[in-house]
Amino acid sequence: MSNIVAIVGRPNVGKSTLFNRLIKRREAIVDSVSGVTRDRHYGKSDWNGKEFSVIDTGGYAVGSDDIFEEEIRKQVQLAIEESDIIIFVVDVEEGITPMDSEVAKILRKIKKPIFIAVNKVDNSMREADAVEFYNLGLGEYFTLSSINGSGTGELLDALAEKLEDQIEDEAELPRFAVVGRPNAGKSSFINALIGEERNIVTDIAGTTRDTIDTKYNRFGFEFNLVDTAGIRKKSKVKEDLEFYSVMRAVRAIEHCDVAVLVIDATRGFEGQDENIFWLAEKNKKGIVILVNKWDLVEKETNTMRDFEAQVRREIAPFTDVPIIFISALTKQRIFKAIETAVEVFENRKKRISTSKLNDTMLDIIKQNPPPANKGKYIKIKFCTQLPTPTPQFVFFANLPQYVKDPYKRFVENKLREIFDFKGVPIVIYFRKK
Repeated sequence: MSNIVAIVGRPNVGKSTLFNRLIKRREAIVDSVSGVTRDRHYGKSDWNGKEFSVIDTGGYAVGSDDIFEEEIRKQVQLAIEESDIIIFVVDVEEGITPMDSEVAKILRKIKKPIFIAVNKVDNSMREADAVEFYNLGLGEYFTLSSINGSGTGELLDALAEKLEDQIEDEAELPRFAVVGRPNAGKSSFINALIGEERNIVTDIAGTTRDTIDTKYNRFGFEFNLVDTAGIRKKSKVKEDLEFYSVMRAVRAIEHCDVAVLVIDATRGFEGQDENIFWLAEKNKKGIVILVNKWDLVEKETNTMRDFEAQVRREIAPFTDVPIIFISALTKQRIFKAIETAVEVFENRKKRISTSKLNDTMLDIIKQNPPPANKGKYIKIKFCTQLPTPTPQFVFFANLPQYVKDPYKRFVENKLREIFDFKGVPIVIYFRKK
């Protein structure tokens, strides 16, 4: 199980910039207008060999100060409930503001590790100014400048010490997380499988409150179904709720073996679907895509083949994913969906013996060697599957640095073709022998 680290703080203290530093890419929109962080609140990060997920509790706050306060309070509450570790970002230029004190007051009551990150410290004078943050009563603080990255290493070192070691539990039942945008039909799908109204299904987006685990044991299959859906209080179907549903999907995906992504055929494969797909891929989970409500689509204008081709274009280059057209309402092909999820689960823990791997792959590589680079020929001598919980392979070569992405993809596609890794992300390394 991966650890979740939440970044909290009032708008404009540099949460998004720190978030981008941690996940090593510019994904959150960074803008000096307060409260522009909208989507893209999560990413993977690793430090000292430990992986964790980072959640930026972004600024949804728009409007007057009291709305602000309320929003911040909600975000902090959410971070407390959902994460394992909290980074509280404050701004050295502005010192302790009343809102910072409010946040600190909530944080002082909880037992989780909390790190204060004093941002915008880029000279020794500001270093001295940072001392006042001891007054927040949360202990030690870390000074950093998230714009140029100075100081983030110390924060990460301290953070990594608090991360739990990830334990893969082998003996447990497979866990399938049913994920997707609000109202795509996740609960209806689970009800259709279980045959009882375990989850209340209505047409209001987001009536599922929490991740619910259901043990499934029929037709010779046994596994846990994790139902996630947005926490959507009906009165407030607003943006922060979209964020709740993202948080829940993140948590469910982290803790599952196979993510069953339900998409709404009448709406197509949208941005949010794509985010969830890549989140599962980044976490190296098995993936099955279910196109729900296919019975409602105009068949003249849209064939299954067209729809499937469009989805595969969106998810390239990882296109080796089963796509199944279902109707949770009429129970069409829902059993096929589960069968497929079980197959993907088996593929994910597949082990290929080193001798078999070498016999097959070295032959193919010999016939299609990597292109020579600057007159240097790349020779691949040996390959093996790593003892990791998900399929990862290492190929030993004389000049691994010259092996380019297209060739890596060629090798990956061959592995998929021959050994059937349908629905499973695989990782390939080229190393010096």
